[in-house]
Amino acid sequence: MKNYKLFAVVLFCSIALSSCTKGFQDLNTDNNNIAFALPQQLLAPALTGAMNYNMIRNRNFTNELMQVTVNMSEAEGQVFRYDFRSTWADYLYNGLYSELTNFKDIYRMASDTASGNYNKSYMGISLICQSWIYSILTDTYGDIPYSQSNQAKDSLRYEPAFDKQKDIYLDIFQKLETANTLLSANTAIVAASDPVYYGNVSRWRKFGNSLYLRLLLRVSGKAEASADAIVKIKQIVETNASSYPVIASNDESAILRWTGIAPYTSPLVAVREQDFRQPGLATFFIQNLVDWNDPRIDIPTYGSGGFNRWGIAPYSGAYLGINSGYAAGENPIKKSYFYSMTSAVSLQTEPMAGMMMNYAEMQFILAEAAAKGWITGSAETYYNNGALNSITLWLPLWPTIINSQTGLPNDIRTHLAAADMQWDNAAAIEDKMQRIHLQKYYALFLADLQQWFEYRRTGYPVLPKGAGLRNNGEMPARMTYPVYVQSANPTNYKAAIAEQGPDLISTKVWWQKP
Repeated sequence: MKNYKLFAVVLFCSIALSSCTKGFQDLNTDNNNIAFALPQQLLAPALTGAMNYNMIRNRNFTNELMQVTVNMSEAEGQVFRYDFRSTWADYLYNGLYSELTNFKDIYRMASDTASGNYNKSYMGISLICQSWIYSILTDTYGDIPYSQSNQAKDSLRYEPAFDKQKDIYLDIFQKLETANTLLSANTAIVAASDPVYYGNVSRWRKFGNSLYLRLLLRVSGKAEASADAIVKIKQIVETNASSYPVIASNDESAILRWTGIAPYTSPLVAVREQDFRQPGLATFFIQNLVDWNDPRIDIPTYGSGGFNRWGIAPYSGAYLGINSGYAAGENPIKKSYFYSMTSAVSLQTEPMAGMMMNYAEMQFILAEAAAKGWITGSAETYYNNGALNSITLWLPLWPTIINSQTGLPNDIRTHLAAADMQWDNAAAIEDKMQRIHLQKYYALFLADLQQWFEYRRTGYPVLPKGAGLRNNGEMPARMTYPVYVQSANPTNYKAAIAEQGPDLISTKVWWQKP
């Protein structure tokens, strides 16, 4: 037991100390003449590292929980049955905390006025990226190390306290406020250091404020936070919009585009092709696209032969899925699935699979706020814009393509009406939320764990429940903490579960509770 505890402590410390830049060019810096890496050397590896962890967990965790795919395995611990082992917790926890060290180092170096590296933009970008990663961590696990995390190197703090999720969110909001101010100076950065916006500082500022809206919306249903969140949403969107620019087009979406040239190679390429093809598509995910004649899959209605931008294999000439949550022993036949990279189109090699936040999500955030009366904009307009840009992010020319049935250019209102998904101002708020979040579900496709977070917040979209679901048929509310934390940080681990509740997948995090 002593040896295991020692191993756990060493592992925990290695996460806090890690700052890997392997495989990246030095960006015009002579390493022989500097004592430490520079902000422009750390940003790209930190971003690509974080995206690696997010994308793998998106593929084999979010997609399974949210009925995008079904793993088809009869082994125990299947995510699509709401049944996953505690070992699932380690990968994302370890990986994202290791990248936080890099992002914090960027801030520390860029804020050093005496070093010659002082740069407000790198400071602001660091704060946005820290906020992005911490939000994913706290929304996944609940209370987590925050104010004392990643301090083993400088403060020799090997057993950090767990902060309450409420306090984490409040501090993230402060970070994003500070980032907005810092980036307003528009100080130049090295374009080659930035694989998301290629040195466009103003777009980083827009991403930070859009992330701010995402997180304000997430806590808006919590009684003690709702009023302040709504006031801030209105301030960002309306009363002080000029001071809080947000993502305003698909081009401004936060996407780390994989070029296929090292180091910008998608982590999905490392998945064995047979493993990538192994999960079948879930009925819920594919059937909506079929029913809507959605142009993102190979529906001949739109143009000559369709597009199939997401690389989906048909089954016997049709797009068919598997009912998720099926009971053990049913052994359904695998039908449609995602093509692997030897095919002409595949998500394994898709440049835009590095999704952080897109314009369509931003529009659906505004649609929800408008539908609830928090802002004065048109919920219908935001909804239509969200649905349109969710498609045109992948198919930029779609609105100009002639519909082979009508002979007219495609129009999002016509498309939504044909799919029976058009906006209805007279509908009940529940119906409006269902429509917004069903469309948002597809806009969040590939965006780390966001589909799962939004489902836990809203209960939408309504997912069918199979007979084989565990956890009493309830969507898991969190991942458990990594097992080694119990030995490496026992005092603070016990304090965290005493505050939050048992370390179980059914224990709700702060913003999920009334």
